[in-house]
Amino acid sequence: MNNANALASRSGVSRGDRNRNARLDRLRAAVPISSAIIGIDLADQKQMVVVCDQDSRVLARRTFRCKAWDLGRALDWAGARASKAGFAGVTVACEPTGHRWRVLGQLAEERGMSFVCVQPLLTGRARRDEDLTHDKTDEKDAVIIARLTAQLKCYLPEPVDETWGRLRHLGARREQLIGDKVAAIQQIRDLLECTWPAALESAAMRLT
Repeated sequence: MNNANALASRSGVSRGDRNRNARLDRLRAAVPISSAIIGIDLADQKQMVVVCDQDSRVLARRTFRCKAWDLGRALDWAGARASKAGFAGVTVACEPTGHRWRVLGQLAEERGMSFVCVQPLLTGRARRDEDLTHDKTDEKDAVIIARLTAQLKCYLPEPVDETWGRLRHLGARREQLIGDKVAAIQQIRDLLECTWPAALESAAMRLT
């Protein structure tokens, strides 16, 4: 038995438990109980912003008709509302869709606000759990994002720097190449099935 297993057997806490606890500690530092949560549903021209407490009660709500890079005034407004409600700080939360969340993260960092992201898949599931409906509205999703953040069902995004941007670009390019390859294979198979189906049967026999 190695030292890690011995420690786990004595304390009753496994290495997986410790890793999970450490992750929760990092999230709690970004979403402290003393802070309000700014849930933002990002779009092209219309941004829905809600300020919620830790129980996802809406303290303030406002629609900003602007681009994501003009949301600085929205964060200032939400921060003032949170301070007026007695909170020591705020945590900004959104879904990591498109490129807009990166801009929002930079605006939050400039103002010393914590910033977290919520997976869109979790938002979709929570939408059904909320009222058993599948309809999507900006007003509803902003509150759901804030609620999931209060429950620590969020994550800390990687820092947006040159290395991160390059890796993201390479990942997108790899996904594109895989899609092109699969499409080419499917096209060749379709053509052979129409003109020379025996070739496909022969190729399958050789592989087996």
